[in-house]
Amino acid sequence: MNVGMVLIWTAFLLGLLASVSSFAGYFKRKSSEKSRKFRALSEKLELAGGSIVTAATLLLTYYVFRAETSYVYVFQHSSTDLAWYYRFSALWAGQEGSFLLWTGFIFLMLILMRHGKSGKALKDTELLNLTRAISLAIASVFLLLLVLKNPFSMYFFTPSGAAGTTNWNPFVEAFVVPYGQGMNPLLRNPWMAIHPPVLFLGYAAFTLPFSAAFAGLVLGDERWTGLASSWMRTSWLFLTLGIGFGAFWAYEVLGWGAWYWTWDPVETSSLIPWLTATAYLHAKLRAGAEEYRFLLPFLAIVSFILVITSTFVTRSGLWASVHSWQDFSSQGKVIASFLAVLIISSAGLLFRRYYSDE
Repeated sequence: MNVGMVLIWTAFLLGLLASVSSFAGYFKRKSSEKSRKFRALSEKLELAGGSIVTAATLLLTYYVFRAETSYVYVFQHSSTDLAWYYRFSALWAGQEGSFLLWTGFIFLMLILMRHGKSGKALKDTELLNLTRAISLAIASVFLLLLVLKNPFSMYFFTPSGAAGTTNWNPFVEAFVVPYGQGMNPLLRNPWMAIHPPVLFLGYAAFTLPFSAAFAGLVLGDERWTGLASSWMRTSWLFLTLGIGFGAFWAYEVLGWGAWYWTWDPVETSSLIPWLTATAYLHAKLRAGAEEYRFLLPFLAIVSFILVITSTFVTRSGLWASVHSWQDFSSQGKVIASFLAVLIISSAGLLFRRYYSDE
């Protein structure tokens, strides 16, 4: 049996149930006892989902490190002739592994937020509950992407004897491919071990400011900045480091002369949310001014939407780039739909805030 596929499906169902339970707790807020029970259930499901994602990440790490090439992802990104640190870095060399890492970071940050100073100060409030519900819904979208393109898909024989792959059935009999394809030569650089995970940490941290700002707009609760600002600083820090490490990497490998930056589309799409995050941190210093009641949530929401836009153009291959996978698959369609929902719902809330402040 394919244990990895079982873990991914279990994590998806747990994440979805955690989100549904958290939303139920919010909608049942008039009944404090029912709301409390739903919140408690959501917290348990969140912890279980995060643990399963962690287990799946560790299992995939083991497979790429050992070059277990019967797994399609391992065959494509790892091989027995790679140095150990490149085999380890193969975890995030492809779409599926990077999404798995990103999702794990979201669950970790949700747990840290709940047990942090701001989370404890807002414990049992509608704001914290709705913020968690939105964040868990976002994590569920990433888990859906992993279900659609499972990092534990395997090679197998069809009844006719032809070879194929499966990314949904954990009970098929796999066969072993003797040698892996290995990592793209451009990725065989020490920066590969540092740049992607740092960047994904920054991307994942944008989830919480977005969710808090969205919840704050829905509820009209200005305390959302207490939840959002520390995580915006975290995302800004890691995104800064990630962009800087990537620039050094490009300078070394791609031969771009004395310039670290050549306005590659994917590089640019990671720089833009950094700019809006920087603007948010500056605007937060004047949060008491009336005009910033609209600007602060706008910047928190737009920063996350720009991160998803960056992810979409990278994964869909709509922009030609050394970073893109050129694959508008079911994953690309889900991300496009998710992006459309984010833009439409956020625009409605921001317009309501803008006109209510006039």
